[in-house]
Amino acid sequence: MTLDQLGAAVGKPAPYLSLLENGKKEPRVNLVLELAAALDVEIAELLDPGPPNRRDALEIALIRSQETALFDSLDLPSIKPSARLDNETLAHLVGLHEALRERSNLASAGSQEVRRANGEVSAWLASHDGYLEEVEQEAKRALDSSGYEGEGPFSSRNLLDLAARAGFEIHPIDDMPAFARSIVDLDLRRVYIAQRDELRTRQARKAILQTLAGFLLGHERDPDLDTFLRQRVETAYFAAAVLAPENAVVMRLTSAKDNHDIDVEDVKELFYLSYEMAAWRTANIATRHLGIRTHVIASDRMGKVVKAYANDDAPIPHDDHGGMETQSLCKRWGARVTFQSAERYGTHHQFTDTPAGTFFCTTHVEAGRDPAHAITLGVGFGDARWFRGRDTENRETSTCPDPVCCRVPPARLAAKWSDKVIVSARSQSRILGLLAPDPYPDLDMPEVLALMEAHSKS
Repeated sequence: MTLDQLGAAVGKPAPYLSLLENGKKEPRVNLVLELAAALDVEIAELLDPGPPNRRDALEIALIRSQETALFDSLDLPSIKPSARLDNETLAHLVGLHEALRERSNLASAGSQEVRRANGEVSAWLASHDGYLEEVEQEAKRALDSSGYEGEGPFSSRNLLDLAARAGFEIHPIDDMPAFARSIVDLDLRRVYIAQRDELRTRQARKAILQTLAGFLLGHERDPDLDTFLRQRVETAYFAAAVLAPENAVVMRLTSAKDNHDIDVEDVKELFYLSYEMAAWRTANIATRHLGIRTHVIASDRMGKVVKAYANDDAPIPHDDHGGMETQSLCKRWGARVTFQSAERYGTHHQFTDTPAGTFFCTTHVEAGRDPAHAITLGVGFGDARWFRGRDTENRETSTCPDPVCCRVPPARLAAKWSDKVIVSARSQSRILGLLAPDPYPDLDMPEVLALMEAHSKS
């Protein structure tokens, strides 16, 4: 079969297929399926990543280095690896690109650089009103290929079918390293996840979908820091968009808005999600389809922000780069008040008056999570009328960032007690955090590769 004949069968031009054939372009999953069918071969035969020789390997490496977001940020012209480019020069260029990538990734980034990149990703998500159209479209294609019928939760059968369509098998194992969400064997096309007794069903579905998302969305394998953080948002978004499909969520939330009865709990129960994922999915949809601006906060017992998003001007504290993660919430916010309320493990509704206006929020502490996280979905006062719980009598006033609000003791108590109190603080965790050389858990690659070798024989 000539390239022209194959191109006619799959709807692609011959020059493009030539690039695929030589490993200089990577096709999307659907095209791989079409090529395998047209050539009457197994998918695995088309996915052997090994280049024919060293020259080809160098050419592929240079081309891929120039297709990254990091290279785009340099504003440099691309270099075509033609025959006039000798092997020594080609190897030199590839080496420079690899060194630049290593110095620009998460492992080598300092705290300020991570904060800068995180702030830019937060601004990027807010600029899209929390809605990522390209990821939604890819999620719809994934749903279509999985056999999902459009109603109710995305089933385990759907998930296995989706993985198969992407050319992977799912293998639960009982020796998954604690630092890994999943491990992918590209040779055997397997995705390893923890056994169900170690990983609950909701977590397992999310772990598998986030792993597949990298392939389906065409993510770079060794991204720079900025791209890594953006891809992280996209994989989480993709998992939520598959587990709670856009059309079904929009239908449910539109009906709830018509009845002035929007509640995260309904999305959670209907699609069998965690409360956190349901809150984020509601925020994804709210502005684009309902005209409601929102904020979402995941925070710990002490009010430290673990994850957040806002496009409703809620006065969530942020660092100099605009990121909200690691910042401390005001003690008057529902995310803090709920830990002292009788509704701690129910749903806490609250209005909070702030210098930026009044905000309504719904907060839920997810049971069984260690450490406990409070998940908050909030809106401005004018949009509270669409939500269940708006009749609450819970109301607080926050004047933060004014320190008198909650960060310094009242003058009367300070005068009475300041010289009479000594606090012995828990300091070991903070000291270890300051001593830690990396901002994320170490990946024990010897353990990973030993695991891959053991399971490849089963």
